[in-house]
Amino acid sequence: MSTTEQRVAIVTGAARGIGAATAVRLAAEGRAVAVLDLDETACKDTVETITAAGGKAIAVGADVSDAAQVEAAVARVAAELGAPTVLVNNAGVLRDNLLFKMSDTDWDTVMNVHLRGAFLMSRACQKHMVDAKFGRIVNLSSSSALGNRGQVNYSAAKAGLQGFTKTLAIELGKFGVTANAVAPGFIVTDMTAATAERVGMGFEDFQAAAATQIPVQRVGRPEDIANAIAFFTGEAAGFVSGQVMYVAGGPLN
Repeated sequence: MSTTEQRVAIVTGAARGIGAATAVRLAAEGRAVAVLDLDETACKDTVETITAAGGKAIAVGADVSDAAQVEAAVARVAAELGAPTVLVNNAGVLRDNLLFKMSDTDWDTVMNVHLRGAFLMSRACQKHMVDAKFGRIVNLSSSSALGNRGQVNYSAAKAGLQGFTKTLAIELGKFGVTANAVAPGFIVTDMTAATAERVGMGFEDFQAAAATQIPVQRVGRPEDIANAIAFFTGEAAGFVSGQVMYVAGGPLN
């Protein structure tokens, strides 16, 4: 068994979409994977996909914005799978609205899940990484970090994750821990389907319109993001840290 095969990964928001694709990809590369989401039962399909292919995975339910739940979840993963040394902070929610319509709750919910959640999960996992003298943290940012109408909360959170990532890289590098961010463009997920509904477009039409604005002339799939995350979490990526990779089918200004 190689060193890579012994690594334990936690992927948050892994019941569906980018998180599920990432969990499946990391398992295929030999990691034991904790599939974490708010509803543990919702993780069943991801876990079954991994185990059916011969991988090892467990479902873990936790609210990433709750410190006690995060500590309990990470302790459970360490007990059942081993010390987690790969963390993908993917959990996220949308509460889109224009600034003058956005409620305090809309703002706080997005900040708590994206930023507070990444902070709590990283803090809980870093001690295992430091002890192992190896760690890989990947935070999910977004092209919305550059600004996007109707997403002042989401854009701020995703931009904040980039600064968070760079600071983690500075603080944890001497312990063999890297931190990087992946910033997806248009990816076909439940979240983008919800955006299409919000703006009053059918999802197929929404995707087709988006594709015309993307240099590679197609929208992204969750597997496109999982591929980038797999690189950052790999053994060979030890000299790559503090980076933000936009995976958007072309350059973004």
